[in-house]
Amino acid sequence: MDAVTPAHAAQYGENGAEDLSYDPEFCGRVVCAREVIAALPAVVFEFLADPALQVEFDGNDNLAQAEAGQRVHDVGDVFRMELTNGKVRENHVVEFSEGQLIAWKPSTIGEAPAGHLWRWSLASTEDGGTEVTHTYDWSQLHDESRLARAKSTSSAMLARSIARLKTVVETSA
Repeated sequence: MDAVTPAHAAQYGENGAEDLSYDPEFCGRVVCAREVIAALPAVVFEFLADPALQVEFDGNDNLAQAEAGQRVHDVGDVFRMELTNGKVRENHVVEFSEGQLIAWKPSTIGEAPAGHLWRWSLASTEDGGTEVTHTYDWSQLHDESRLARAKSTSSAMLARSIARLKTVVETSA
């Protein structure tokens, strides 16, 4: 331990976490976009929590369809989406706060999630709108077959999803 580090400070790897802050590639594996939508968070959230509606605003052009009746209500829920390539993915909800936050990890049906995460978080604005933040985090992705697609997912693609969501929400009001 050097003279500048306090004696009580954890050393690299001692805290039980994976110490992602030391991974030089980590920052490039999390992309996000943010925009304000002129609607209350509860209204915006209904579009995010209903997988059947997500196809309408997918800026990655990756989603083909989802069956109705899969509205997400809590962590642990699983919903299925058919992709444009014909594959079906199970999406395991890992973060959820009604009207504020929803995040899921996709997987092949019957398998554990591959390690990437899609997150939507909402915050009220003073003027009655909603600040929407959309995040794609592939820092824990371990499926080699998905790495190329993950690397190509940009903040511009996420911004396109938010822009499409904004159009859908604001025109439906």
